Amino acid sequence: MKRRFIGLTDPGLVRSVNQDDYHIDTDGRYFIVADGMGGHAGGQEASQIATQAIQKYLDKNWDSRENSQLLMEKAFYEANQGILQDQFDNPERADMGTTAVLLLFRRDQAWCAHVGDSRLYRMRGSQLEQITEDHTWVARAMKAGDMSPDQARVHPWRHVLSQCLGRKDLRMVEIHAVDAQPGDRFLLCSDGLTEELSDSLISGYLQSNAACDKAAEALVNAAKEKGGRDNITVVIVASDESSQNQS
Repeated sequence: MKRRFIGLTDPGLVRSVNQDDYHIDTDGRYFIVADGMGGHAGGQEASQIATQAIQKYLDKNWDSRENSQLLMEKAFYEANQGILQDQFDNPERADMGTTAVLLLFRRDQAWCAHVGDSRLYRMRGSQLEQITEDHTWVARAMKAGDMSPDQARVHPWRHVLSQCLGRKDLRMVEIHAVDAQPGDRFLLCSDGLTEELSDSLISGYLQSNAACDKAAEALVNAAKEKGGRDNITVVIVASDESSQNQS
């Protein structure tokens, strides 16, 4: 199955520094989005360390006998250790951390791994589905039935993460297989997109823009028109049997 893909990041209209980072494997094997936090230098450094560490581990061990779930878990823990080491070496960045979401295609199976509130969506036909579950205080409250989606969107604690990379007490990385069929489109994004656009708006822009590059531009521009209060990063991956590895 061949894939088209594109990535786009923008600082938005408020932040002076872009603390998001993303990586696209040139062969279309895997895709990463990370959203850093911890001050200007810290957040930017944390997201870059994470994407680079995950990339390095996957490239080095791609053809190993490790199953994909273990491969992804180890890549994330390598990223976590890299951030912890940088915190130790640079005390001024001691509070930095980052989210990370990874979409991987290996041995005829798609997989997702994530920590934090950067998301993976799947667009199948006209149906948009959020594949990941946010690791936030608000998401836990919604799951427990203590808060409605409308309340969650405006809650002052909606950005409080329950876990992220760059913590000694990092719990198990959430990893699961993903159903991927020809014609599906996947969207990886930072919360700079989802903070400004509802799922219904995201779905509308994906449906009205078949080309990956046009869809990415439309989503980023729409988020900026809604306020652009945070950095905005999107990676779009389209799977179909006739497409080429280009946007």
